[in-house]
Amino acid sequence: MKKIELEEAYEKLGIEKKVYDYCSHIESSLKDRFEKIDVVAEYNQQKVLKAMMDARIDSECFNISSGYGYDDIGREKIEKCYSMTFHGEDALVRPQITCGTHAIALAMFSNLRPGDELLSPVGKPYDTLDEVIGIRPSMGSLAEYKVSYRQVDLKADGSFDYDGIKNAVNEKTKLVTIQRSKGYAVRPTLSVEKIGELISFIRKLKKDVIIMVDNCYGEFVETREPLDVGADMIVGSLIKNPGGGLASSGGYIVGKKECIENASYRLTSPGLGKEVGASLGQNRSILQGFFLAPTVTAAAEKGAILAASIYESLGFSCLPKADEERHDIIQEITLKSPENLIAFCQGIQSGSPVDSYVAPEPWDMPGYDDKVIMAAGAFIQGSSIELSADGPLREPYAVYMQGGLTYPSAKAGIYMSLQNLYSRNLVRL
Repeated sequence: MKKIELEEAYEKLGIEKKVYDYCSHIESSLKDRFEKIDVVAEYNQQKVLKAMMDARIDSECFNISSGYGYDDIGREKIEKCYSMTFHGEDALVRPQITCGTHAIALAMFSNLRPGDELLSPVGKPYDTLDEVIGIRPSMGSLAEYKVSYRQVDLKADGSFDYDGIKNAVNEKTKLVTIQRSKGYAVRPTLSVEKIGELISFIRKLKKDVIIMVDNCYGEFVETREPLDVGADMIVGSLIKNPGGGLASSGGYIVGKKECIENASYRLTSPGLGKEVGASLGQNRSILQGFFLAPTVTAAAEKGAILAASIYESLGFSCLPKADEERHDIIQEITLKSPENLIAFCQGIQSGSPVDSYVAPEPWDMPGYDDKVIMAAGAFIQGSSIELSADGPLREPYAVYMQGGLTYPSAKAGIYMSLQNLYSRNLVRL
């Protein structure tokens, strides 16, 4: 295709030639980075393919179960695929797990008992866990069940406070939760290697402690996952990376058999566990999404790198930086003002295939202290593997962009975010 034809396609989306040329020039320098991402995606694709072969996936797996869901062979093979891909002893993968927060809460509540203590050695977890833990008082929190909580903040440079962790681990410490991604904190995402170093240190302090990793946004970004470096459980959402944009709901927990069994009894009831839970026709989309997940994740990574490269060139700080190695799909961009934050999110929304005509505004979203603006023109509500952007209206007015089912669609959304800022005279090119 001639360059002029491609320019015309973007012009029809409302992107001016000056914006298109500016972004295209930056994109042309990213070829080597993108090739490295493709290599990781290919490795992970074959890993998923091998798991599906070994699990003997067949058309019978796509049958619909209802009621109790006894003998749902598709559900059982999905869980086998997850456990083999992520190298766990067992897995719980269910559409009845409503979101990532639910998966994390399920793993915590099922493996903690009154009198136990939960430790986060990487600072405060994501905002939606405040009420789960009881950091903010809430009905049904871990605090109500007499589970105490302790955290050790990261150092100013983002490194682990090993002395603080050593002082925090005690006889009551039962479960350690490690959040791989940054959430709404301005700190680096943890690499699998760094997570392994932290796990090794904690094991020397207390060998039998359960170590859980919130794996949201990180699946398939690297060739290894946290279970490969000593974690007991990893948890995540099917409407993020591993759902591949096709799973319409659900979450997963993969890890030690005892931990998964505990979680299954909490999800259903004691005595029933994994034996019940109808798949309700979701098996095909869960399996097909998992099959596509490595390449969809790669597309989201490329979009994140493009966004960081463009906005860094305009003087905005980004985390990770455009040239840094990535460990999740989230791109933080510090936009410096509420006007910039709102314009960015509205630009992303206008480049979405769904609800492109909607202009998102900040609102009081459940589970958050500050007003939050969210751009999410997705086929599946709340799907973070589809291109989206959100951020709390508080200093430093950072936006957290993630997703993109295809790189060209992510690219279009990013171009439109810049077009929106440029049209409002908020940036100069």
